[in-house]
Amino acid sequence: MSPTTELLFRPEDATPMSTDEADLLPWPAAAEQLAAVGKYWLATERADGRPHVMPVLGVWLDGTLAVSTRPGSVKGRNLLRTGSCVVTAATDGGDLVLECAARHVTEPAGQQPVAAAFAAKYDWRFGLRDGRVFDDSLPGSPEYAFFEITPVKGFGYGVDGLTATRWRF
Repeated sequence: MSPTTELLFRPEDATPMSTDEADLLPWPAAAEQLAAVGKYWLATERADGRPHVMPVLGVWLDGTLAVSTRPGSVKGRNLLRTGSCVVTAATDGGDLVLECAARHVTEPAGQQPVAAAFAAKYDWRFGLRDGRVFDDSLPGSPEYAFFEITPVKGFGYGVDGLTATRWRF
């Protein structure tokens, strides 16, 4: 799916940001940058409405970001409760911010490609048993959870500090 790509600011906004459509960052280029990121920042909302932000490892698969976390962690509980989140990443091409919806991946057919991608990108190998995810390299094989994070809206800011793009999915 290709999102609508548009300038974040219009000429009438009287902003120092570029309003030249030639400065738009095409979504395929942004997605390529996201795939190469080693660490992402995930913002979720606690039950009482306070924000919670943590670094996470993730893999970009078929237009979504898959992350792993312990299901009992604050971010894991927040994602299980609401699924609303924001992912940010700093890249060589600029800063990316994605407003997203998260889904807990429990079906083995969905977990297998995520586990394979984590092994390829980070050499982090997960054990998959009965729809559950485990880190068998750690004592006690603690349980993890995979979440598929799908962008709903995104923003890209150029390294020059003067360019901005919005994507609507």
